[in-house]
Amino acid sequence: MTTHLDPSDGTRAHDLDRAHVFHSWSAQGALNPLVIAGGSGSEVWDFEGTRYLDFSSQLVNVNIGHTHPKVVAAIQEQAAILPTIAPPHANLTRGEAAKRIVEKAGPGFEKVFFTNGGADANENAIRMARQFTGRDKVLSTYRSYHGNTGAAVVATGDWRRIPNEFARGHVHFFGPFAYRSEFWSDSVEQESERALHHLKRVIQSEGPGSIAAIILEGIPGTAGVLVPPPGYLSGVRELADEHGIVLIFDEVMSGFGRTGDWFAWQNETVNPDGIVPDLITFAKGVNSGYVPAGGVIISPAIAHSFDEKVFPGGLTYSGHPLAMASIVATIDAMEEEGVLENAARVGRDLLGPGLRALAEKHEMIGEVRGLGVFWALDLVADPATREPVSASVIGALKAELLARGLLPFVADNRVHVVPPCVVTDDEVARALAIYDEAFAAVSA
Repeated sequence: MTTHLDPSDGTRAHDLDRAHVFHSWSAQGALNPLVIAGGSGSEVWDFEGTRYLDFSSQLVNVNIGHTHPKVVAAIQEQAAILPTIAPPHANLTRGEAAKRIVEKAGPGFEKVFFTNGGADANENAIRMARQFTGRDKVLSTYRSYHGNTGAAVVATGDWRRIPNEFARGHVHFFGPFAYRSEFWSDSVEQESERALHHLKRVIQSEGPGSIAAIILEGIPGTAGVLVPPPGYLSGVRELADEHGIVLIFDEVMSGFGRTGDWFAWQNETVNPDGIVPDLITFAKGVNSGYVPAGGVIISPAIAHSFDEKVFPGGLTYSGHPLAMASIVATIDAMEEEGVLENAARVGRDLLGPGLRALAEKHEMIGEVRGLGVFWALDLVADPATREPVSASVIGALKAELLARGLLPFVADNRVHVVPPCVVTDDEVARALAIYDEAFAAVSA
């Protein structure tokens, strides 16, 4: 509903923001943020009543859509019963949330350590791996994002780690990316083989006995929705097993329905060999970000290594009841309403074919990548050289999309197409038409 909207509230929200709010990853002076008044399903709106298709899912987290009534009701009900409780106490809602999450992870997992979000989930997974192995080094890819906290931001591969490199023991390597190969590959098979050889050499050069963990995103999201080629994850698993290295899958962005599965590593395209990690980190989609929450899903071997040894970590809001209630309601609603099935179908039958059709029409779209409701368009100035488009082109494209009523997700030279998992066929059709118009306008 968009009733009772007062444009003056939008003005006040904007003025208060510019006066007092310090924004992340931004130079503050030139910011002009869009004011959002409300949302429902795959749409949001401002105080003027202008509606936007949210094909960003905010930060790729609103998997069940905005203001899902079952999730909202669960938070309200829990707030009336017990709005907070310290982590040392047992709590029914926390236990129910953990049970559901472990069940979705499947055999090979036993316990959940709850955190406030994805960054501290990765932070604590790294800590667990170091404590479990007695080793220090952590390997991660250059094309990755693992969060903003100490070890998590240094595990991140992109530019954001560089001003924040205060954590020790982090080593980066190149993961597979056939479209922009670091290995001069001419097939996905070759890309996988050469990327694994590169990782093997990094492990050998760093000293296998010094490496605690390899952390990989199930599908690298912010880096460009980089679906791993066949054989890559199983190859990493083999290297980890050979050297006693803990394998962590970061499913903060790619988990809980985004690929049409509970986790990206469970998707047959991503992981045809069915290998299983030692630790899984999650956040975002587990409750669509309605209340901050994340966690680490732990294998029995690692969980039980702390039966007699203290785990040196904890958070005041670990397993917060309001967050736990939203997790239980989200997972139950996803099951009851076929949300994962919808995401898989939309990707297979609508978004995938629709985006590839756009690529045939607009030569600016160099490659289309993705699964489910998790896609990226790699935009190029020259299809032959694959030179990325400039920042000005991305800025113009973003403006054209907003002007046509679509809230986009842009990163570097890419547009990420990441609607809620509950997106409808009509909404996908509307969005594809908007993308088509915007690309035509920018190319003109």
